[in-house]
Amino acid sequence: MQQGFSLNPQSLLNQFGPALVSAAVKIVLFVVAFVIIYYVGKAVIIRALKAVLDTRGVDETLAGLAVSITVALIGVLAIVIAATIAGAGVVLTAFATLLGALSLAVGFAAQDLIANFVAGIFIIQDEPFTIGDWIEWDDNEGVVEEIQLRVTKLNTFDNEEVTVPNSDLADAVVTNPTGNNELRVAIDFGIEYDDDIEEARAAIIEEARNLDGTLPDPAPSAPVTSLGDSAVVLSGRLWINPNKTSYKPVATEFTETVKKRFDAEGIGMPYPYTELTGSVDVENTDGTGVTPAND
Repeated sequence: MQQGFSLNPQSLLNQFGPALVSAAVKIVLFVVAFVIIYYVGKAVIIRALKAVLDTRGVDETLAGLAVSITVALIGVLAIVIAATIAGAGVVLTAFATLLGALSLAVGFAAQDLIANFVAGIFIIQDEPFTIGDWIEWDDNEGVVEEIQLRVTKLNTFDNEEVTVPNSDLADAVVTNPTGNNELRVAIDFGIEYDDDIEEARAAIIEEARNLDGTLPDPAPSAPVTSLGDSAVVLSGRLWINPNKTSYKPVATEFTETVKKRFDAEGIGMPYPYTELTGSVDVENTDGTGVTPAND
C-alpha cells in the first residue's frame, strides 16, 4: 500500500521553515541595506556633486544630466552592496551578467544616438552658438531655437523648423555671424564706366548711414573692388550689431535704397552684355557664283 503525502502543519514547518526564515532574513537585510546605502549615499554624493558643479559654473542642462547619471549609478551600487550583504551571490551574478549583455546590445544598437548625445554635451559646454544665434553650416542656415542633448532645433528665415542631429553640427564648420557685436553687411553695386565713381560712392555711403541699425563706427564705406566686363563694382559696406539688428532686412533695404538713389541721380547700373565685332563672309553654295539676294 502506497503511503500518502503528509500535510501535517508541524511537518511542513519543520521541513520548509528554516528555508523560509533564511529567505525572509535575506530579503529584510537586502531592503534595509539598500534603503540605507541608497538614500544616505544619494544625500551625501549629490550634495557634493551639485556644489562642485555650481562652483565651476557648469551649464544647467549638463548639471542635471550629471546628477541623473550619478543617481542611477548610486542605485546600481546600492543594489550590488545590499545583495552582497544579504548573501544573494547567485542573484548578484545573474544581475551582473544580464546588465553586461544589455549594455553590449544597447551599445551596438545606439551608436548614432550615443554620438549625438556626446556631441550635444560638447555643444552645450563649449557654446559655439547659443539660443537665438543665427548660424550657417553645410549650405544651410537658421536661428537656433532649442539645444537638446540629441538634436538642435532651428527656424529658417522662411519660418520652417529644422531639426539637426548634434553630431552633424559638431562635425561641420559652423559659422556664427551673431557671435560678435559687430557684423559687416556688404553689397556689390555696379556702375557704368562713364559714371563718376566719387558720386556713386557718396550716394552709397549716405544711404548706408541713413539705415536703421547702422553703426557709426566702423563707418560705412564703398571701395572699388573690381572692374567687370561691363561695370565698375563698388562694395557698399556698413556695420550692424547682429544681436540687435537682423542682417537680412538690412541687406535688402540697403540694396533697394541705393538702387532708387542711383535712378534718381542718373547713375547707370548696367547689366552684363557681350558685343561681337568683326565681319561675316557669305558664299553661294548653289554653284552659280552669285550670292542670292536677301528677301
